[in-house]
Amino acid sequence: MILKQGQYGVSNMNKKMALAEDLETITLKQVVKDTLRNYFANIGGEQPIDFYNILLEEIERPLLEVLINHTHYNQVKMAHILGISRGTLRKKLKQYGMLD
Repeated sequence: MILKQGQYGVSNMNKKMALAEDLETITLKQVVKDTLRNYFANIGGEQPIDFYNILLEEIERPLLEVLINHTHYNQVKMAHILGISRGTLRKKLKQYGMLD
């Protein structure tokens, strides 16, 4: 499942983040809560299956992509930032096809 721009309030989240820069600091926790509320409000009565794993994938991939750029692909630094072992990091990178 991919959340696309404008789907389930994702574009609203981006607008809120832009407005927050001028008004106040918005927390990641609040962005996640708002996005999840919008998601469930927009799927109606449908019950997602395996939502926890879907959510993890939706969060982990962009997190790893950002950390790759932030650390210049230094896996030791990435693992330290995430608080996981380098082996676990490599497993996750392989899972998402990001291991070079």
